[in-house]
Amino acid sequence: MMWVAVLLAILGAFCLAIGAQRQGSAVKADTGGLSLGSAGFLRLLRNPRWLFGLLLLGLGTAMNAIALVSAPLTVIQPIGAIALVITTVVNAKDQGIKLNRATVVAISSCVAGSAFFVLLAVNATEENHHVAPSEELTIVLLLALAVGVFGSLALMFKHRMSAFVYILGAGVLFGFVAVLTRIIGKHLLDPNGQFLLNVPIYSLVAIAAAGALGSWFVQSAYSGGPPDLVIAGLTVIDPIVGIALGITILGELRPDVHAVLAIAMAGAASLAIVGVIALSRHHPEVTKRKKDAKKAAAKAA
Repeated sequence: MMWVAVLLAILGAFCLAIGAQRQGSAVKADTGGLSLGSAGFLRLLRNPRWLFGLLLLGLGTAMNAIALVSAPLTVIQPIGAIALVITTVVNAKDQGIKLNRATVVAISSCVAGSAFFVLLAVNATEENHHVAPSEELTIVLLLALAVGVFGSLALMFKHRMSAFVYILGAGVLFGFVAVLTRIIGKHLLDPNGQFLLNVPIYSLVAIAAAGALGSWFVQSAYSGGPPDLVIAGLTVIDPIVGIALGITILGELRPDVHAVLAIAMAGAASLAIVGVIALSRHHPEVTKRKKDAKKAAAKAA
């Protein structure tokens, strides 16, 4: 079953990559780099390219959800890093962009950091087959705090938030969604045969709220940054948050983990996050937008 889950995660990564690129190009064409508003979102609902991307994203998410229920979180989550490479190549060809050295180094940092992190995490964690109600409630309360913080930022700084902040928020929120998906999946598969009756209502409300806000953040990030930057944030921040929750809340940390291994995991996570930050600063599309903005400001002056 483990290898089936891994295969589903890989296929899901391909769907997510192509879907993100399709949606990113559709949002960019609609907004012209401006903030995505409600009217713009309604137009996207009639855009075939965006809808095709949504279909692929839905398919990829479904595959990833099945994989999460069938195998440990620490094995499945980081496989999504494959999507970063695919999205980068596809978007570069679609936009006629030549990737600069800084972008290649940043992407390599993201993938290497994520891969190294999961290899270490596999040796540092063990699957928790039973999640206590108190642990599930703790995750939901932390998620409520995250939704409140990022939701407030979106309301207060709607037209001033950078693509990186949107990506950071989406990565954190979807990290919680991945953990809750696994917990809810375990509830549904409980042999008592009660299915949805096993799932606390607060978990359903929490995952719906986080999914909705995270999805809005992703679409807003598309309007201010390239799709490979969005995927980079999600495939790096999402699994790091998910694994951190698994270790700190769900008790998935093995009792015999050496301090050196923990330090190495922190270093790998830092490498991946630095890669995302570098990508948000040095990607060709990002630098071009900054130059265009400076030219426009100079003309206006």
